[in-house]
Amino acid sequence: MPKGVPRDKSIERTVLHRLKIARGHLDRVISMVEKGEYCIDVIHQSQAVQAALKGIDQVVLKNHMETCVAQEIKKGNSQQVLDEVMKVMEKQ
Repeated sequence: MPKGVPRDKSIERTVLHRLKIARGHLDRVISMVEKGEYCIDVIHQSQAVQAALKGIDQVVLKNHMETCVAQEIKKGNSQQVLDEVMKVMEKQ
Protein backbone atom coordinates (compact mmCIF):
# COMPACT_ATOMS: atom_id res chain seq x y z
CA MET A 1 0.00 0.00 0.00
CA PRO A 2 1.40 3.43 -0.88
CA LYS A 3 2.50 5.52 2.05
CA GLY A 4 2.84 9.26 2.32
CA VAL A 5 0.73 12.32 2.78
CA PRO A 6 -0.63 13.70 0.55
CA ARG A 7 0.02 13.26 -3.12
CA ASP A 8 -1.80 16.40 -4.22
CA LYS A 9 0.35 19.48 -3.58
CA SER A 10 -2.69 21.69 -2.89
CA ILE A 11 -3.80 19.27 -0.17
CA GLU A 12 -0.26 19.23 1.22
CA ARG A 13 -0.23 23.04 1.36
CA THR A 14 -3.63 23.08 3.07
CA VAL A 15 -2.57 20.52 5.68
CA LEU A 16 0.71 22.28 6.40
CA HIS A 17 -1.02 25.64 6.68
CA ARG A 18 -3.58 24.25 9.12
CA LEU A 19 -0.85 22.49 11.15
CA LYS A 20 1.05 25.74 11.49
CA ILE A 21 -2.09 27.50 12.69
CA ALA A 22 -2.68 24.70 15.23
CA ARG A 23 0.94 25.04 16.36
CA GLY A 24 0.35 28.75 16.90
CA HIS A 25 -2.72 27.98 19.02
CA LEU A 26 -0.72 25.42 21.01
CA ASP A 27 2.09 27.93 21.58
CA ARG A 28 -0.57 30.29 22.93
CA VAL A 29 -1.86 27.60 25.32
CA ILE A 30 1.66 26.98 26.60
CA SER A 31 2.21 30.69 27.09
CA MET A 32 -1.09 31.04 28.92
CA VAL A 33 -0.19 28.23 31.32
CA GLU A 34 3.27 29.68 31.90
CA LYS A 35 1.71 33.06 32.73
CA GLY A 36 -0.89 31.49 35.01
CA GLU A 37 -3.85 32.77 33.02
CA TYR A 38 -7.42 31.95 33.92
CA CYS A 39 -8.16 28.21 33.63
CA ILE A 40 -11.29 28.60 31.51
CA ASP A 41 -9.41 30.76 29.03
CA VAL A 42 -6.71 28.08 28.79
CA ILE A 43 -9.39 25.45 28.17
CA HIS A 44 -10.98 27.54 25.41
CA GLN A 45 -7.64 27.92 23.68
CA SER A 46 -6.89 24.21 24.12
CA GLN A 47 -10.23 23.38 22.56
CA ALA A 48 -9.29 25.54 19.57
CA VAL A 49 -6.12 23.43 19.16
CA GLN A 50 -8.12 20.22 19.36
CA ALA A 51 -10.69 21.47 16.83
CA ALA A 52 -7.92 22.52 14.45
CA LEU A 53 -6.28 19.09 14.71
CA LYS A 54 -9.59 17.34 14.16
CA GLY A 55 -10.15 19.42 11.02
CA ILE A 56 -6.68 18.48 9.79
CA ASP A 57 -7.43 14.80 10.41
CA GLN A 58 -10.59 15.13 8.33
CA VAL A 59 -8.69 16.66 5.40
CA VAL A 60 -5.99 13.97 5.54
CA LEU A 61 -8.54 11.15 5.89
CA LYS A 62 -10.61 12.45 2.98
CA ASN A 63 -7.46 12.63 0.85
CA HIS A 64 -6.52 9.11 1.94
CA MET A 65 -9.97 7.77 1.03
CA GLU A 66 -9.92 9.45 -2.38
CA THR A 67 -6.41 8.28 -3.26
CA CYS A 68 -4.88 5.40 -1.33
CA VAL A 69 -8.10 3.62 -0.37
CA ALA A 70 -9.65 3.98 -3.83
CA GLN A 71 -6.48 2.68 -5.45
CA GLU A 72 -6.23 -0.32 -3.11
CA ILE A 73 -9.90 -1.21 -3.57
CA LYS A 74 -9.32 -1.25 -7.35
CA LYS A 75 -6.45 -3.67 -6.74
CA GLY A 76 -8.74 -5.96 -4.75
CA ASN A 77 -7.37 -5.09 -1.31
CA SER A 78 -10.62 -3.67 0.02
CA GLN A 79 -10.72 -5.56 3.31
CA GLN A 80 -7.21 -4.50 4.27
CA VAL A 81 -7.81 -0.78 3.68
CA LEU A 82 -11.27 -0.84 5.25
CA ASP A 83 -9.82 -2.48 8.38
CA GLU A 84 -7.12 0.17 8.48
CA VAL A 85 -9.62 3.02 8.21
CA MET A 86 -11.88 1.45 10.83
CA LYS A 87 -8.98 1.24 13.29
CA VAL A 88 -8.42 4.97 12.86
CA MET A 89 -12.12 5.72 13.30
CA GLU A 90 -12.25 3.65 16.51
CA LYS A 91 -9.64 5.95 18.08
CA GLN A 92 -11.83 9.03 17.72
